Amino acid sequence: MCFNIHTMSKYSIKDLEQLSGIKAHTLRIWEQRFNFINPQRTDTNIRFYDDKDLRLVLNISLLKDHGYKISEIAQMDFEQVAQEVLSISEKQLNYPDQIQALTVSMIELDEDAFEQIMSDNIAQFGFENTMLHIIYPFLAKIGTLWITGSIGPSQEHFITQLIRQKLMVAIDNTPRTLKPTSRRFILYSPEGEYHDIAILFAYFILKSRNHKVYFLGQSLPFADLEYIVNRHQPDAIFTALTSFPTHKDVQSYVNRLSKTFPKLDIYLTGMQVIGQGLDIESNTLIVNKVQDLLEIAQS
Repeated sequence: MCFNIHTMSKYSIKDLEQLSGIKAHTLRIWEQRFNFINPQRTDTNIRFYDDKDLRLVLNISLLKDHGYKISEIAQMDFEQVAQEVLSISEKQLNYPDQIQALTVSMIELDEDAFEQIMSDNIAQFGFENTMLHIIYPFLAKIGTLWITGSIGPSQEHFITQLIRQKLMVAIDNTPRTLKPTSRRFILYSPEGEYHDIAILFAYFILKSRNHKVYFLGQSLPFADLEYIVNRHQPDAIFTALTSFPTHKDVQSYVNRLSKTFPKLDIYLTGMQVIGQGLDIESNTLIVNKVQDLLEIAQS
């Protein structure tokens, strides 16, 4: 677990493991054998690593994944390692490389790097595939890093806001074309819930498949949800529960949705519902993965 989390200038060896994917045991061997990184110590004699150490380990991880031997890397200085990574980055990278590059841009709060990564991938794969194969796995990684304390609020907020911006632009640029088979969806985050990337992506997917979407945004009071449902008579509700405080609150909320809107299809996603063993009614479906969302949009 890292400390001094607000500045993120100090990392434990466990943080380096979480961020780079290189086992702590391996990192210690590298310290001893190759003198790659030299941890510092706090006044209470706790070992820690700084931002330069983290960047070096992330770069070494990328070089290893591209066939460089650790003995080769050991002969390079910091600048040479960075230059080799740059030369690789100028070539076509695979999805894990792109996710690693996004991790670096998040750690360093580097908006230019994020923009370059997104632009390159959207040009090559298109927006939807970039979201499916790079951004969504990256968001899952962010979740793990957040839970383990390896990233702080500044990094998480920085990168998610950039992703939100991309989604909003993509939604706005998607033609609004309705067909006789189009369904009507209400998308929102429950009151007290401010994580909305999942519902924004659902908005993009549903709109691009010619469905009608009423996007109601973050932290929507239940009474307002009832009003909108009564006014627009949708076919379905889609919501994401990511930071509800307790399992009891989530189950109660899910029960309330099913009881209040028994004739609607209710789709739920988010960390507080996926794999949580909730009791759900027959009109409710938990969207466990992106493929489930795509199937809903196609149905």
